[in-house]
Amino acid sequence: MKIFPALSLMLFAAPLQAHPHIFINTGLSILVDEQNRLTHVKVTWEYDELYSLLVTEDMEVDSDYDGMSTPEDVAKLTGFDAHWIDGYNGDLVGTLGDAALELSGPTAPTAELVDGKIITTHMRSVIGTPQITEPVIFKPYDGTYYTAYDVTLPVTLEGGSGCGVTVDTPDLDAALAMTKAELSQMPVDMDMEAAGLGDIGERFASEIQVTCSAL
Repeated sequence: MKIFPALSLMLFAAPLQAHPHIFINTGLSILVDEQNRLTHVKVTWEYDELYSLLVTEDMEVDSDYDGMSTPEDVAKLTGFDAHWIDGYNGDLVGTLGDAALELSGPTAPTAELVDGKIITTHMRSVIGTPQITEPVIFKPYDGTYYTAYDVTLPVTLEGGSGCGVTVDTPDLDAALAMTKAELSQMPVDMDMEAAGLGDIGERFASEIQVTCSAL
């Protein structure tokens, strides 16, 4: 498989950074069956215009530069960000109560180019299809904060009985101020992970909560 420079974000561990280089608007569609078991999560990523431009140039997509995709472009783009290395969590962390959720790798990828932005989707199965007896929390984020995820696209809940979903956005100004203060105390040559900031992206993450009433 040919690896394009702009695609390395999804394929390899990004270096630890103190600020994001790629910006993604994201949304989730959470699928629950009739017994309130969590079955799948569909993830939507809308890449920023600069990163989209890098990808389309690397992949020789949008040759007329109109910012829209042709069927041929769609065929090239589909799945470009769905080739993950082992251990990559897809920048999505889920918990049920105190227990971590195990999610499959991406399936059923789609892609399109709209107004100069690449928009992709992929589906992830929830291993074990656990019943939602406690709140489910999803947090889309990159621990290194190389990529910033902003939950501005729809978050929906499909199926279930007596279930609801809410989105809690972080106080970005407070998180940024805290991060700047911590970084200012670090030696220039110190690794962020060694300083205990290897999962710094979580403090900038929106929290998506799913609850269901007892059946």
